[in-house]
Amino acid sequence: MIAPAEPITLGPFSVDTSNQRLLRDGVEVRLRPQAVLALATLVQNSGTYINCDRMIREAWGGIVVSPHTVEVTVSEVKKALSEYGSWISRRPKLGYRLEIPGSEDLIRSGWHFWNRRTREGFEKAIDCFQRAAQEDSADFRVFEGLSLCHLMLGVYGMRRPSEMRQGFAEAHRRAVELAGWTPELRAMHAHALRVFERKYDAAEAEFRRVLREKPSLVSAYVWLAMLLLTQGRLDEALALIVRAHRVDPLYPALAATEIFIRFCRRDLEAAIACGKRAVDLFPYLQLGRAYYAEALEYSGQVEEALKQYRIGRLMSPDFACLRALEGICLARNGRQKKARAILDDLEKMRASEYVDAYFIALLHSALGDRDAAFREMERAVEEESPNLNFLDVDPKLDSLRKDRRFTRLRNRFMGDPAASAPAPRRSKRAVAS
Repeated sequence: MIAPAEPITLGPFSVDTSNQRLLRDGVEVRLRPQAVLALATLVQNSGTYINCDRMIREAWGGIVVSPHTVEVTVSEVKKALSEYGSWISRRPKLGYRLEIPGSEDLIRSGWHFWNRRTREGFEKAIDCFQRAAQEDSADFRVFEGLSLCHLMLGVYGMRRPSEMRQGFAEAHRRAVELAGWTPELRAMHAHALRVFERKYDAAEAEFRRVLREKPSLVSAYVWLAMLLLTQGRLDEALALIVRAHRVDPLYPALAATEIFIRFCRRDLEAAIACGKRAVDLFPYLQLGRAYYAEALEYSGQVEEALKQYRIGRLMSPDFACLRALEGICLARNGRQKKARAILDDLEKMRASEYVDAYFIALLHSALGDRDAAFREMERAVEEESPNLNFLDVDPKLDSLRKDRRFTRLRNRFMGDPAASAPAPRRSKRAVAS
């Protein structure tokens, strides 16, 4: 019998022959011990045809079984591998062969780059997935990866949202054609409905379906929580994050999302406590560090906030919003000259790459130029900045909400046909509230 000490890696699978188990992404897949050994034989002889006699000798340890038993066992293995079952083929007289496509290493590299969560990382991941598609255009994982890269570049405002929406739609459509509506692909679709199209009810229905089908999919909890936050349902959003912690407390984006929700709830003490835990657990997650810095800034811990903004910027120098947030903090705390220098840098950056106007607007507002701030907010609407989804809850917009132009702009972004009409006069009491 085959009994190597170390598990054998096979795409998303791990073949543990010592304990005769098959794991997929760390979760055990139901498979008979003998079938695990048959799979191990195929993996260890990857690319080579194994005839029936050799399979019996290596996987069954020489115990006499019929060719039909071997065939049935290999069929079990193919079924357990699910969409990867096509990696195993059979030819009469030659036997069985497992062949991992050349795209496999490119796909693994793509996810490695994706996990950096920087613009450069996402773009390198796209390059890997595109090259993998040239190797194997029938592997849905290639297009799943491309979908998520385009989605995140748009969500984070790292690239022009309209361009990312198109790239997402094309890759996502191909992934669904190849794999059907998996929970993961449905969750991505729902997230895109919120971010790119603002179809909140349809997105929520999709997320609820995903969580019924696969309650272990933590990304769906995170994205649904952000949708609830968008709608001002802050208590529901936080309750959902608490549920997600029970599923996987070490999911990186979970910590960042909780900080931002607590920040929007104006619960700064809890947001800071969550931020401290987040930077300890995930020191290289720049978005979590930025949300932590915001909570510090609004609680009056300005120097520590600036420190966190700068660390985040050093980790991801191509993430323009981090530079803008640092400038906003400086301007709000009387350091106008440094803040204006940052604004000048961002304007120069705009000449060659996309910079989310939402953050430029906030920087102008912090510098006291409200007219320029609203011009940038109008530009953000035209560019469909995903951050405008938080118009009703982001504390950074408090000063702009008091201006009657804000309501008109909000209605325009949300697709209200009356948005072009003058905003009704509100009472001082209503404005104050």
